[in-house]
Amino acid sequence: MAESLKVGDRVSWGTPQGRTQGTVLERKTKDFQLAGHTFTASDDAPAYVVESEKTGAHAAHKGSALRRLKD
Repeated sequence: MAESLKVGDRVSWGTPQGRTQGTVLERKTKDFQLAGHTFTASDDAPAYVVESEKTGAHAAHKGSALRRLKD
């Protein structure tokens, strides 16, 4: 994604079950852990913690995996 996402943006992303949508909760610029998994992030390649609208589950994705949804 060319432009940076912001907390509160509605986004969609791919899952094995198809595309899903949710909201950006956090923008991470340092390595972190979520649900027992380690994720890498930096100022140049941030990661985003998102919450699924359908399940409420949290996941982390690189910006390139997320598509901003129009309001």
